[in-house]
Amino acid sequence: MKLTEALAALLIVCAASISSKVAMATEPDKPAAAIDAIADADLTPEEKAEKAARQACKVDLCKAFHTKDTSGSDIACHVIKSWRKEQLVKLVAKLKVTWPYEGVHCSTDLSVKRGDLVKAMAEPKAEIEFQKHTVSCSIASDKNGPTEFKFELTPKVKFENGKATEAHANWGKIDAPTLIKSALWTATAADNTVDLLSSTIVDEVNDFVSKRCDEVKSQWAAKQ
Repeated sequence: MKLTEALAALLIVCAASISSKVAMATEPDKPAAAIDAIADADLTPEEKAEKAARQACKVDLCKAFHTKDTSGSDIACHVIKSWRKEQLVKLVAKLKVTWPYEGVHCSTDLSVKRGDLVKAMAEPKAEIEFQKHTVSCSIASDKNGPTEFKFELTPKVKFENGKATEAHANWGKIDAPTLIKSALWTATAADNTVDLLSSTIVDEVNDFVSKRCDEVKSQWAAKQ
């Protein structure tokens, strides 16, 4: 197992959840890479608090998408997501990679202009470039303690008739220990060049706008 492969797999986890949430907000409990969900009854208090915070953000985003109302403040959420080791082991196994660490914890301050979401759904064609976001992550390790790192991304998504058709994560600066930085830089540089994650983000955006928003329709519709 190469460190580069394991960390590239981690990057896919982050991109399929947090970064696609920035790029029009997927619900990170159900990433495209299909990490097995944990039943609510088995969640820790911290995991329950994370999920509740994401739910409030999800409702606000869905309201902007579907009511097409530009009034009100822009959307700002502190998004936190943790993955247990057993979830990551199952994920990276699908990518033919082993996961040698413990769990991962990531967070970002999501900031989206409400008018951009309305534009994406209302206009025949729209290209939305979002603000630069910084994602902070911590990889737990029983042997060496936690490893902290950060990365930047400035997502861009193209829409046609209310559906995402193309997406770019546009990875930026990486702040991490040398070995991790080298591995992540390789993965992000490749994605910036050939958009390896474009289809993943597009699928997550469209799934969110339809299925995920339907799950909380009673909540965002009540806010109209």
